[in-house]
Amino acid sequence: MAKIADIIRYEGNNNVFIWKHPCEDFNSLTQLIVHESQEAIFFMNGQALDLFGPGRYTLETQNTPEIGKALNRTTGDDTPFHCEVYFINKAEQMSIKWGTDSKVQYMEPTYNFPLSIGASGEMSLRAEDSRKLLLKLVGTENFLTQAQLTVFFRSFLMTRVKTYIAQTMKANSISIFEIDENLAMFSDAIKALLVNDFAEYGVALEKFFVTNVVKPDGDPMYENFKSLHFRQYADIAEAKIRQQKEIIDAETQAQKVVIDSKAQAAKRAQEGYTYSQERGFDVAEKIAENEAVGEFTNMGVGLGTMAGVGGAVGGMVGGMMGDVVSATANPKCAKCGAMLPQNAKFCLECGEKLVESNLIACPDCGKTVQKGKFCLECGYKFANTCSKCGTEVENGKFCPQCGEKL
Repeated sequence: MAKIADIIRYEGNNNVFIWKHPCEDFNSLTQLIVHESQEAIFFMNGQALDLFGPGRYTLETQNTPEIGKALNRTTGDDTPFHCEVYFINKAEQMSIKWGTDSKVQYMEPTYNFPLSIGASGEMSLRAEDSRKLLLKLVGTENFLTQAQLTVFFRSFLMTRVKTYIAQTMKANSISIFEIDENLAMFSDAIKALLVNDFAEYGVALEKFFVTNVVKPDGDPMYENFKSLHFRQYADIAEAKIRQQKEIIDAETQAQKVVIDSKAQAAKRAQEGYTYSQERGFDVAEKIAENEAVGEFTNMGVGLGTMAGVGGAVGGMVGGMMGDVVSATANPKCAKCGAMLPQNAKFCLECGEKLVESNLIACPDCGKTVQKGKFCLECGYKFANTCSKCGTEVENGKFCPQCGEKL
């Protein structure tokens, strides 16, 4: 039994842009079902009559089961009312590969150096104007796949992309060594230039990505150029690292000084003395290291300086000075007060006999000590020393100064 009406629909895979239904010359009342992601174009007698969106439709074709048989006999069983349906997939098709078939020649903008590069990536396309796409690219073919569409576009795509790559890199002064960090900008710029070319054929260029730029690695000229570039920037980077290290070292030293100062201040506060008193300790220590009062002059320290030390330290140093000066200064006459040379027996002014001093200077350590046979500071033995006046006697049994028996 012959079918009175057909059901026409398409549920194929998603890498097809346009597909022609195999059922042709169908009868009137045939049902057309179009899915949400599709459109359908109804051809009648070689003309694209209607464009159908999602839904179910009844088609009027002028073909009827009984009358059609009689008419077909006059044309050799072919109906004079030819009809057909094309389905257009409106879904966005992604991950469509593209790539330049040869190297792109361009002048590197930073150094004006000629280079050859290649580029590749992916794009996503969508059928936007179904009637234009069908009439311009498909014609009477039964289908248009993703691979076929790429082939159709390949010639002008390569021409455009090569030109756009060189122009975009030149206009934006993109160095060969900066391409990877500018891929997003690079992709957007080329996409903007390609949109109208695709739209002319009813195709929407939804996304365009440059994912890889092939550099001329291995080429001797490029390798020399690359070595020069990286050597230049390596020197700059090294100088910056040194500068940062110096800044860090200076900050670390400053922090250490602050920490040490705080620690010293805390120590002074805990031990109960001030900064000026501490400096007084240093002065006293220097004074103590000298062998005689005569060396104070060489240090630039006088009795007046001791008065400025102040506080407990001033008293300590003053006392030290008094002891040393009293032990080493020239004697005075007890009667008239005249200054006399050391070891004098009589006053040169009034003739008064002087009281003998009980202190002598040790020839080994230089300290002023009491008279005796040994130095009370270092233990030095005074050879043949007079027990009465402390005079050293090389030979003899009596002291030549006081006559004391040795």
